Amino acid sequence: METATQSHVETLARLKSNLESCILGKSAEIELLLTAMLAGGHVLLEDVPGTGKTVLIKALARSIHGQFRRIQCNPDLLPTDITGVSIYHPKEEKFLFRSGPIMTNILLVDEINRATTKTQSALLEAMEERHITVDGDLHELPSPFLMLATQNPIDFEGTYTLPEAQLDRFMIKLSLGYPNEAAEKQMIASQSRVHPMEALQAIIDTNQVLEMQEQVRQVHMDDAVADYLVTISRKTRDHQAVFLGASPRATLSLVLASKAYAFLHGRDYVIPDDIKYLAPFVLGHRMILQMEARMDGVTVASVLRTIFEGVRVPVRLEK
Repeated sequence: METATQSHVETLARLKSNLESCILGKSAEIELLLTAMLAGGHVLLEDVPGTGKTVLIKALARSIHGQFRRIQCNPDLLPTDITGVSIYHPKEEKFLFRSGPIMTNILLVDEINRATTKTQSALLEAMEERHITVDGDLHELPSPFLMLATQNPIDFEGTYTLPEAQLDRFMIKLSLGYPNEAAEKQMIASQSRVHPMEALQAIIDTNQVLEMQEQVRQVHMDDAVADYLVTISRKTRDHQAVFLGASPRATLSLVLASKAYAFLHGRDYVIPDDIKYLAPFVLGHRMILQMEARMDGVTVASVLRTIFEGVRVPVRLEK
């Protein structure tokens, strides 16, 4: 089975290098972003302002030669400001659809938790079904479609908490964090005259992204590895410290993310380490802990660690 060819491995390495030229010292986070893109999933970036979230997303759009749109969320934002609206055309005597910013390849939804719950819900259909419905008419979104939303974890004034149904539609949740000292010094030197974004060139186009997404689905997952993944997912629902565990959608997201991560690293098969590494980013934001557990200092990370320790890792013995 031909999947992660040498050509694709080299192309993805160039794509990663392209993004690293704009966001220094964040190799692991860039890999997670590319994993979500290859898997066709959406990403929630939760971080304080000024860490480079918007720059990273714009760099990704430019690197794949994709159309980029941005939505700045606030309480006044209406659902039609996202999806678009039908406007009556007197000359043609009919309503014509004027598309909103959601009709794009890369959609940045900045500070998503500042939009009202009604406006947030306008994104649910697009995130899951890859189409929108306006005035009863269905409109397909461009392909590929990747939504990247940001939120500030320390600013609660004028914000609306994302409901579990919406969090469950994000494949990966990650945080960039502050750069280390060396990266921050390098950042000063690299941006002293011109921003690296201005010299950024496209590495691939959207058709190549679609091709790689199709090949990701062909990556092999052994039955034993699949059992390992399902066991981890199910144990998040049975753990005594967990009020709400990972959904079946979360299980499928972890499958696709693991295949994409393997593909990104030049393999046409998934190994248990892929699942163990990605589980906190794919399952973590979907888990809600019991109130008593949170008061006792239990965290999602600690719960996942105990689950990993209690699940036997499949090992293949070669004769």
